[in-house]
Amino acid sequence: MNSLAATGLARPRRWLSGHPLAADTLLSCLVLCLVVVGAFLAPRAERHPPGAVFFLLSAAACGALVLRRRAPRGVLAVTCALTVVAVVFTGGDGPPRTTIAMSAAVALYTLAVRSERPAALRTVVTTVTALTGVVMLLGAPPWYAQENFGLMAWTGLAGAAGDAVRSRRAFVAAIEERAERAERTREEEARRRVAEERLRIARELHDVVAHHIALVNVQAGVASHIMDSRPEQAKQALAHVREAGRSALAELRATVGLLRQYGDPAAPTEPAPGLGDLGRLVEGFVRVGLSVDVVTFPAPPGAPATGADAAAAVVGALPGAVDLTAYRVLQEALTNVHKHAGPGARAEVTLRRGSYALELTVVDDGGKPPPPADNPTDKPTDKPADKKESAGGHGLLGMRERAVALGGSCAAGPRGPGTPGFRVCAVLPLPGPGTPAPRVSA
Repeated sequence: MNSLAATGLARPRRWLSGHPLAADTLLSCLVLCLVVVGAFLAPRAERHPPGAVFFLLSAAACGALVLRRRAPRGVLAVTCALTVVAVVFTGGDGPPRTTIAMSAAVALYTLAVRSERPAALRTVVTTVTALTGVVMLLGAPPWYAQENFGLMAWTGLAGAAGDAVRSRRAFVAAIEERAERAERTREEEARRRVAEERLRIARELHDVVAHHIALVNVQAGVASHIMDSRPEQAKQALAHVREAGRSALAELRATVGLLRQYGDPAAPTEPAPGLGDLGRLVEGFVRVGLSVDVVTFPAPPGAPATGADAAAAVVGALPGAVDLTAYRVLQEALTNVHKHAGPGARAEVTLRRGSYALELTVVDDGGKPPPPADNPTDKPTDKPADKKESAGGHGLLGMRERAVALGGSCAAGPRGPGTPGFRVCAVLPLPGPGTPAPRVSA
């Protein structure tokens, strides 16, 4: 219930906060209604109802509240003066019309909220004392009437409420400012520590590598210079080169090991997969029911144009980064076919190696519509052997990022209108005269 009420009042509250003049006008109307209703409900109001002068003075006092934010001191002076006039000159034999003091109480609250505590305290004490004293001295007798003490209580409580609200706002503002300063300090400290850590790592790597690399360079130059004239000394220089390289690797491994945190997984010891493992990858998907055909262009002499072995023969030696990326793209594409295509789906992998780029294409036929069954969501429980090596769960985005990192491109999308299935095409540049890899579209 409270949350519904808060939700329902949130929009009007935001609107009033953005329109302070409208909010003050609405407040002045509300105070005027309370003043009039209170005057009619006062004791002896049936015999001495409030007259037109009281209503005019009340309207003027409440109307001044519209300017309470712009001129709080002036509004307080006007409302106090009108309150004294209404109480002294409209009471007569009837009750003192102290309800008009509600406007002075609102003005006093506003001034207390918008002033510092010492100034607000002086203003509240002076206003309450002067206003109550004048009403007691010049108002309708007796001076100890209940309405007079009520006037003192209203104005005093208004000043106290204003001071409390001002203190709370100042406290909240201080907490927010402290939190922002702490956040800035935390970010600056984090950046400083990162910079110090980078400097320390750079210094450690320099100390470890610089000496040995310099030694290797000198010994290699000596070996090259005396290789023909003094081969025995050249062999000794090369042995020194090998020893320096071994020491550099050992110290570098120890330094990098210090950067690892406790519990980090150990680095893999097996070689990175490549298109030479395409046969094993395809075999894993075939075992779980996905039919995969591999086609290569151009076909190797004396070998069929299809099959993973033919693909490895056509592709040949590739740069390590290109080989790994090609394998990961094919792996992710076939994994998506296995996961998202219908039962009985067929996939065709096409590898085309040119002079400057390697093009990979994976096309599936979408499979057949699943037959009705008691549990149509059943899926094979077996997983391809290499699916765990998929591109980290990045999916299509991961394939694109891998291709773009090498300067290539990757596009994926439906095969076309009226043609079921999905198509993934990636182009990876190969070392050459610098011709950029062509872009492909889905």
